[in-house]
Amino acid sequence: MTLSRLFFPTGDPTTSLLAAVATFGVGFAMRPLGAVVLGTLADRRGRKAALSITIFAMAAGTALLGIVPTYDRIGVWAPVLVVLARLVQGFSAGGEVGTATVFLAEHAHPSRRGFVTSWQQASQATALLLGSLLGAALNAWLPPAALESWGWRVPFLLGLLIGPVGYYLRSRTTEPAQFTAARREPGGSVLVEAFRSHPRGIAAGFAITITWTVATYFFLVNLPTYAQRQLHLSAAQALAATSAALLVVVVLAPCFGSLSDRTGRRPLLIGAAAVLVVAVVPATALLNAAPSIWSFLAFQVLFAVPIAAFTGTAPAAMAEACPPQVRSTSVSVGYNVAVAVFGGFAPFVATWLVAATGNPVAPAWYVVATGVLSLSLIAALYAEPARRTAVAN
Repeated sequence: MTLSRLFFPTGDPTTSLLAAVATFGVGFAMRPLGAVVLGTLADRRGRKAALSITIFAMAAGTALLGIVPTYDRIGVWAPVLVVLARLVQGFSAGGEVGTATVFLAEHAHPSRRGFVTSWQQASQATALLLGSLLGAALNAWLPPAALESWGWRVPFLLGLLIGPVGYYLRSRTTEPAQFTAARREPGGSVLVEAFRSHPRGIAAGFAITITWTVATYFFLVNLPTYAQRQLHLSAAQALAATSAALLVVVVLAPCFGSLSDRTGRRPLLIGAAAVLVVAVVPATALLNAAPSIWSFLAFQVLFAVPIAAFTGTAPAAMAEACPPQVRSTSVSVGYNVAVAVFGGFAPFVATWLVAATGNPVAPAWYVVATGVLSLSLIAALYAEPARRTAVAN
């Protein structure tokens, strides 16, 4: 809400907020391009090369967000530069999640792939948790004038640490032996090969990502703003409750990833998505009927459990859907197209639905609609590996 006032001052709070969350979503429009460029690079040149580029691009976009002057200083160039920063971040993220997931999957023993790749989601939740805690602290400790003057820049400037730290860690890793052994010959289009030979695997990854991205951005990213506008909680309260939910995801995602190594991916994916679809509308209605910090905390923490079950299982399921020669491209494209279509604009859709209908429960129906679509496609497209302990792909 602070950024909407500083960069999109329309005179109407709802319009400013819609502009801000739409700009947040614009970055996701670049994800498919990043997925194609960086995913194919990872399949051609290696996982390390692509991951090194993503870390520098993300650091550049974050730096721009941290230093860009506000609207009252440079006028229309302020939102233009914010959009540019989001586009750079979106391009980077388009190659990051898929390639990092594949990197983890190929270093893991097949019997522990669910546990190892679940740290992809646990690390994302950790980053959101640190951001949420920092946001709650800044809102609690700084007066509003200081927060709007310089406090909002602190998280972005601290985020610059991802550049040197990330590069240091990645420079000391090795390419997965599985990828090196199966490396494709030069020539031809990796993207064409992936779509021609493995369309079902890409489609399955797309289907899985629908619930993954909507659950993440609806519950863990958008709800602090929702809680402030609809439940009239303070920013510090909303962020503190969301931090508790993120902590649950950090702890439970690896537990569910490990469980999927024993029970299979499919039961956890379908079961967790079904819980989200069935429970979200009545739970949101109850939350609005009795709004308080405690009801919001309970809402966030309880939904964090099925979110952890789904997102802790999803990375391994997606990585197993295609062979190493086209795996990074396939996972990146399936994941990022779904994120661009369904996830990136989830905060915008949620905000718009409330404004258009006047019904604070309306955003929950978006979760239901996307969840039903995801469940249907997973049931039709995703097949478990036949022998998990011996599977080689």
